[in-house]
Amino acid sequence: MGSGSSGNANYKYSLQKSENVQTLPDETHPAFKAAVLIQQWYRRYVARLEMRRRCTWRIFQSIEYACEQDQIKLHNFFSYLMDHFTPSSSKERDFISRMFISGESFKEAELEKYCDYESIEVPDSYTGPRLSFPLLPDHATALLEAFKQKQQLHARYVLNLLHETRKHLKQLPNISHVSTCYSEEVTVCGDLHGQLDDLFLIFYKNGLPSPSKSYVFNGDFVDRGKQSLEILIILFTFLLIYPKEVHLNRGNHEDHMVNLRYGFTKEVMHKYKLHGKKILKMIQNVFCWLPLATLIDQKVLIIHGGISDTTDLDVLEKIQRNKFVSVLRGKKRKKSNRNVEIQETSEENKAETDPAGNEAAHSLPPSPQPVQAPSTANRLEFSRWVRQTVQEQIEWCRRLVDISDSEEEELTYASVVSLTDLDGSCRSHQEDWKQILDILWSDPMPQEGCIANTVRGGGCYFGPDVTRKILEKYNLQFLIRSHECKQEGYEFCHSRKVLTIFSASNYYEIGSNRGAYVKLGPDLVPHFVQYQANKAAHTLTMTQRISRVEESAFRALREKLFAHTSALISAFKAYDTDNTGRITLSNWATAVESVLHLGLPWRMLRPQLVHSTADGMLEYKSWLDDLAMERRSREHIQTSLLEVIYRNRSNLETIFRIIDRDHSGLISFEEFHQTWKLFSSHMNIELTDDGINDLVRSIDFNKDGNIDFNEFLEAFRLVKQSQ
Repeated sequence: MGSGSSGNANYKYSLQKSENVQTLPDETHPAFKAAVLIQQWYRRYVARLEMRRRCTWRIFQSIEYACEQDQIKLHNFFSYLMDHFTPSSSKERDFISRMFISGESFKEAELEKYCDYESIEVPDSYTGPRLSFPLLPDHATALLEAFKQKQQLHARYVLNLLHETRKHLKQLPNISHVSTCYSEEVTVCGDLHGQLDDLFLIFYKNGLPSPSKSYVFNGDFVDRGKQSLEILIILFTFLLIYPKEVHLNRGNHEDHMVNLRYGFTKEVMHKYKLHGKKILKMIQNVFCWLPLATLIDQKVLIIHGGISDTTDLDVLEKIQRNKFVSVLRGKKRKKSNRNVEIQETSEENKAETDPAGNEAAHSLPPSPQPVQAPSTANRLEFSRWVRQTVQEQIEWCRRLVDISDSEEEELTYASVVSLTDLDGSCRSHQEDWKQILDILWSDPMPQEGCIANTVRGGGCYFGPDVTRKILEKYNLQFLIRSHECKQEGYEFCHSRKVLTIFSASNYYEIGSNRGAYVKLGPDLVPHFVQYQANKAAHTLTMTQRISRVEESAFRALREKLFAHTSALISAFKAYDTDNTGRITLSNWATAVESVLHLGLPWRMLRPQLVHSTADGMLEYKSWLDDLAMERRSREHIQTSLLEVIYRNRSNLETIFRIIDRDHSGLISFEEFHQTWKLFSSHMNIELTDDGINDLVRSIDFNKDGNIDFNEFLEAFRLVKQSQ
């Protein structure tokens, strides 16, 4: 009976409970409609933010890769020039040879003598850290504290450290081997690009290198950031203290030709004005001895850029990596076409007494006869001569190996160099160079296959099939690479068989991206740690962060548009057949892409770039006027010349730094004129002598007959027009 009354009570309770339950309003209820509206609004808001973020990201990456492409194009121009240019005077010959002679590697004894650190005295007034070898962990700790306090390591210790690092690196193989058996885990870091705060944060979160904590730093330690040298010093110090636990891979920015453009050369010379040249020369030599890859437990391959369908780890292990002081200069030029012509001339002189030699000479197609270069005063004639000479040499090489015209498109400059050398060892050199170029410069793509990386201008794009092939061939589990900035600091692709890791947070702008590193234990399962090194990024909301990054991206894009004003006007006029000064927005987008070649969604970006339209038409001349920038020191300079300077300022700075052998920042008037002539030939532009003379006079502020290039850049720094 008791159980019956209990059941009845439960029944009554359940009835009361069910009566108290409130049913949800139906679709017609105002509360339901309000909830749906709020949800729709929020989804649209998030979608718009994501669209803005993606567009911003594409702008930054497109401009960055276009700059890298310009660097390689510029270097290819110099390569052609060195191989085909016949100087008309000793001054021109000296000027041209200076382009590359400073980059040639020193002989062992010469380098030791040139970078002698023992002859440099450390004054008693020096209060910074001091190094003694062999290094101890206390030295590394002292360096970290000193750099946090913005102190500088004395040049003697810098050179001494570089000397010891070079000795150690020379003993290492091309591919380093790391095992998780000897440490709890291996930490892999990506690009740092001179951002010391990111390195400090990594060590704070993950711990300093030690016998139980191994690190692999996957290249691109320098450039762009302001503390590249400090990063190198710290990494080299830990490398010498823990040679079995710290491993460094070479990146595409561990290259002195790239450093000329992206800031590291300038940074070193600014910090070490007296001994900067010696430090740069030593670093250049250290870079070429850095290992090319790292293998963890024979299962995980770590390379900086990527792979190609011709990547061969067996070949990579045998390459004399130190021969490639600059990967951009990997093509052999010592036996240039000028040398070939000289050798052929010598053989002709011997032909009278050596019939065999004469017979051998006749067995080859005659090479183009060297033609005296026209005066560089006539830019049009000189430009035509350069192009004609290059084409003649290509045609000669094609005939030399019986290449048909149908194969013309596949004949690259690299193959031209190897053909002109006509030597097995040179072909091997060329193959080795391509192996290194591919692993330092390549990027993955979602499509199958392997194609040239035309966006960066070097390396290739490799697809999932190329990844599968190399993983199967060498029994690997997956690849780790860097080389690309990722918003979250890391990203998987190719069915999680390729991992990109990028450790420089706020790379494009504060809040643009997180940095990350990955930890691998014995199970080789990746564990990621993300971070933001800049404190300001933590205080920004998502909307503020995207707005700030977006503003920076569009500012860079407007500068790019302004730099191509003349070309844009021509493109717009092609659509404005009636000369109304107006074009449709669709034609505007098409014309802008035809000029800039950035591959951006211009129709989506149009609201941020074009603010006033009438009836769907754009008055393009007034729009270009709105893009105009403030200029200083421009009263006596042609407007077209100023536009040329701004559009190609990175190319111009690279050329200047190549000419400026002692990195003093000063070049003579004559060198300045020669630079502009070469520069205009490369960019296929015409500049008047009067315009160049006006430019010289406006820049030489102290009238000492030399040009301070830093002042040159500052004089033409373009800032957004105040509204």
